[in-house]
Amino acid sequence: MSNKLALLLIFVIVAALTYDAVYRDWTNTVFLSRKMVELIEWLAFWR
Repeated sequence: MSNKLALLLIFVIVAALTYDAVYRDWTNTVFLSRKMVELIEWLAFWR
């Protein structure tokens, strides 16, 4: 991964989090965080 691509990726992530915080009151971030926790617990079961 080049530096330019890494910076672009960081910018996109920060922009998405900023948009979610300002306009959606963290709704999407909380939803995705909960689903990620569920996925990690489900994967841990199969370990």
